[in-house]
Amino acid sequence: MQAKNYRLTLDRERCVGCQICMNACPKQAITVQIQPRVFGEAVKKVKVDIDGLKCNFCGVCDITCPYGAIKVFQNGNSREVLLVLAKDSYPQIMRDIGVDTRKCDKACVKCESVCPLKLIKISKVGYDGKPVEDISVLSPLGQKRVQVTLDIQKEFCPTCRLCEFSCALGAVKVKKIFEGHLLVDQEKCLVGCRDCVDVCPITGTLVFDDNGRVVANEQSCTFCGACKNVCPNPEALTVQRTKVQHTPVHSGAWNKTLERLTSPQDAMKEFKAHAAQARRTLVKNRLEFEARKKNE
Repeated sequence: MQAKNYRLTLDRERCVGCQICMNACPKQAITVQIQPRVFGEAVKKVKVDIDGLKCNFCGVCDITCPYGAIKVFQNGNSREVLLVLAKDSYPQIMRDIGVDTRKCDKACVKCESVCPLKLIKISKVGYDGKPVEDISVLSPLGQKRVQVTLDIQKEFCPTCRLCEFSCALGAVKVKKIFEGHLLVDQEKCLVGCRDCVDVCPITGTLVFDDNGRVVANEQSCTFCGACKNVCPNPEALTVQRTKVQHTPVHSGAWNKTLERLTSPQDAMKEFKAHAAQARRTLVKNRLEFEARKKNE
């Protein structure tokens, strides 16, 4: 007999208290709990709990978490051996992050400083291979020869795009994992309340306007739902995910997950697009077969 040992870890420092893992879980093993409010202190993010009796260690939460806070291990090994990936029943969530350091300003460190999760590290070396701490002390020729390396911890990156916006055009290109909309109903938003602003993990996504009400910047929003989880008036915030960037998959299990992460209507758009592509491929293959047969 062959026994398998499973282990699940939740990094509460990386966890932002969002809705993604809870919505993705096929066993409804994940719940969120609102933390007690302390007078005079900022609201705390919700606490994510995982029911060990319901969890079957499928790894869906691990794959889907945009912040890389959940890890599932099988016999000490992580994602590479998860059955849902090995059997192609669940896709890989895509973090499409491209870096072209040739377009970087060699004196610039904006992307490193602007990253709200501190996932970017810039290193510079001179033509002699030695690290460069202050590029301004080098000669013009020495500055030109400096090589810049941009290290991004992609497995923890929620693709907020703040680094892309702060960098030189084309130096960093980020495609979001989740596309969607974050809507704030100004009539229902409580004046003076800053709960959503305090828990939002992406700096500058939720800010106050001149009237003291919250406005959202969808460009940097990851559509995780952490804000909605703490909003005292849930109707004031609407988090709508319309698309998920993922690798190809053919599975009914993913179809159900996609509906929970987005909506039945948005999921249907993807299903129809895949069906149309399958038809185009079928017709193309048929025409190529008939052309070869005719030439024989």
